[in-house]
Amino acid sequence: MDLSLNETQQMYVNTVSRFVKNEILPHALEMDRKHVFPVDLLKQVWDMGIMNISVPESIKGYHVDVVSAALIIRELSYGDSGLATSAMCNDLANVVIAQHGSEAQQQAYLKPFVDAPLLSAFCLTEPAAGSDNLSMTSYISKREDGRYVLNGSKCFITNATYASQFTVFCKVGKPSSQLMACAIIPVPPLPLDAASPIDGVREIQLPTGGKIIVGKPEDKLGQRLSNTAGVTFEDVLLEPGQIIGDRRLGFKYVIDVLDFARPMIAAIGVGVAKRAFDLTLSYAKERKLFGQRLCDIPVARQTLVSMWKKVELSELALLKSAIKIMEDAPDKGIYSSLAKNMAAETALFCCNEGLHLHGGYGFTNEYEISKLVRDVHIIDIYEGTREVQDMIIGRELV
Repeated sequence: MDLSLNETQQMYVNTVSRFVKNEILPHALEMDRKHVFPVDLLKQVWDMGIMNISVPESIKGYHVDVVSAALIIRELSYGDSGLATSAMCNDLANVVIAQHGSEAQQQAYLKPFVDAPLLSAFCLTEPAAGSDNLSMTSYISKREDGRYVLNGSKCFITNATYASQFTVFCKVGKPSSQLMACAIIPVPPLPLDAASPIDGVREIQLPTGGKIIVGKPEDKLGQRLSNTAGVTFEDVLLEPGQIIGDRRLGFKYVIDVLDFARPMIAAIGVGVAKRAFDLTLSYAKERKLFGQRLCDIPVARQTLVSMWKKVELSELALLKSAIKIMEDAPDKGIYSSLAKNMAAETALFCCNEGLHLHGGYGFTNEYEISKLVRDVHIIDIYEGTREVQDMIIGRELV
């Protein structure tokens, strides 16, 4: 296992870092205050070729390894974790097609994202089925002509308002079934370079039959640069070719997706933690207290040391997890959970302690650390809470 970055990986880090410094950081705080969905920035991310990083080389024309993907997401998250979440969720929705779709399905459902700046939505969570995916009630039923009908509702769906395609996990036959399928639903494209702000309900009438209703965007505590909304599927007619792989193996596909996604969430956590540390260190060097710099006061310096150590250890866990995924190691799942948990804990610690060292200034919206404190809490929740990750780790250990 080699943890040093190769020339290509370092190139990604340098390129994305410059983009973040020049295009995201100067505007993120103001965009957050105004709840702006950053379509222009996401279009630039697509133009740079660092969106849809899970799309196979056979479709995209070049390959991005998992370590590079994690580094890209880490750097984007240093600028804003909401923007990084929206960019990453294209891969969350599309990696199942890359992993388990046929060549024809990959051409049909992945090529459009290479050809134009489009967003995709990963539809798994339901109002009564968050971490417990088997409790979902969305389902497909088979008709006599061999086609399927999808009904059900999902919640907290990233990119839903602007999505041009929905990846939907659902039960097979009836809501109480133990079998799960994955269906792909393309809708009329909504390119980022032509998208205008959508503040209300979006209703999509499908030419093949049925409709999709996307609820009003959620008013969230943090990650305001990421779009989130509920989605309802009403009598959506599906061709057999819209079902990915074996319609009975959807739960396995969910596990495969989440094993890929959790290092990416860990990368978001590391990016946020690094940003919180850098902001706090800079502030502590300038802030004078009791006739000396804040960073020279032993108790404050010890906090900075603890922040730095946690960031470095979380980054090591992230890199090991990404390498395990890249190597398709049999123990990749436990390391994905470890990286996700460590990064979330580190990000929470660095943001909260960073605000504490900022004192009263950190409690005002004028300082970026207050935004990071709001943004960070979802990292501990989405793609499996810390308790779920511990359950996975405990199961693998015993």
